[in-house]
Amino acid sequence: MPAGSRVSDAVAKAGARKGADLAAINLARPLVDGEQIHVPKPGEVVPGGASGAGSGSGAAGGGTGAAGTPGAGGPVNLNSATAAQLEELPGVGPVLAQRIIDWRTEHGRFASVDELGEVSGIGEKIFAALQPKVTV
Repeated sequence: MPAGSRVSDAVAKAGARKGADLAAINLARPLVDGEQIHVPKPGEVVPGGASGAGSGSGAAGGGTGAAGTPGAGGPVNLNSATAAQLEELPGVGPVLAQRIIDWRTEHGRFASVDELGEVSGIGEKIFAALQPKVTV
């Protein structure tokens, strides 16, 4: 998919199977390079919520399922986490979560956790708290 594509673009190109629950995913969310979109069946319980991400990513708008949903005990993937998932991290509120997403949108995928330090508002103290709880 070209840069700037949305989940709706990928779903339209791939075609949704009959019975797909498109209301369960965030069709307006920008795609993240390397992710796979999972469109659940009606009533399907998807790990990490329900707003439209992918295989191994749960269905939460870029979430990361068992390996990256904060509630699952695994690290949060900076390249696919939703704002809500980022806000569950220590020291991250709505504004900082949005800055992380904005950095990701502007610069592309995080190549390493260390790049989190380039996000405005993340100083040494917050970075030290986040480092063991995030991954790329």
